[in-house]
Amino acid sequence: MSTNSNSNINLNTNMAEYYAKRADQHDNVYARPERQADLPVVRDWLQQAVAGQRVLEIACGTGYWTAEAVKTAEHVLATDINADVIAIARARNLPADKVDFALADAFAIETDQPFTACLAGFWWSHVLREQQDSFMERLREQLGKDTLVVMMDNVYVEGISTSIARTDLLGNTFQIRRLGSGERYEVVKNFPSDSGLRKRLSPHLKDIRIQRIEHYWMLTGRLK
Repeated sequence: MSTNSNSNINLNTNMAEYYAKRADQHDNVYARPERQADLPVVRDWLQQAVAGQRVLEIACGTGYWTAEAVKTAEHVLATDINADVIAIARARNLPADKVDFALADAFAIETDQPFTACLAGFWWSHVLREQQDSFMERLREQLGKDTLVVMMDNVYVEGISTSIARTDLLGNTFQIRRLGSGERYEVVKNFPSDSGLRKRLSPHLKDIRIQRIEHYWMLTGRLK
């Protein structure tokens, strides 16, 4: 695919702004008929993965998966860069003794709390390949060796997933998303293979385990 296109001239590339503007529609994806068989599998997997853990959640969005994690986790600190989506997450009225929310940039996480796990749901696909190592190094710096890392994300399904609009020279893939207002955004959306995940994450994680179903992949590992 071409790395440069005249069709991209009027595209907004502010991904945080895109998700803020569509915050009230974000969870609609989980109502799609083709995903109904997969979602219980992901929920069960997540609840088992974080059971009894003190969890730092990266890019929690509207709290859809926070609500699942908190069912078995000891405690969750759910963070996101967008106040709009945090407001929706707070409105879920999750148990106050088990979950807190905070505004935070996923690339600049700072914490002195004793977390035992980090949850990054549907975040890794939005991290540029050239930023992935620094993101993982930041987690290691802040959370420490042996902290459990839990990831979930999308699988590209031909004919169902939004088409890939372009691929850049570093292998990042991008989709064009359109809001109801007509505004168009170019969003980073990478779809790594299992071998790609292992190659990228093995310098940072040990005991990597991956499960892949039709629409989602799930991964656990421990920081080295």
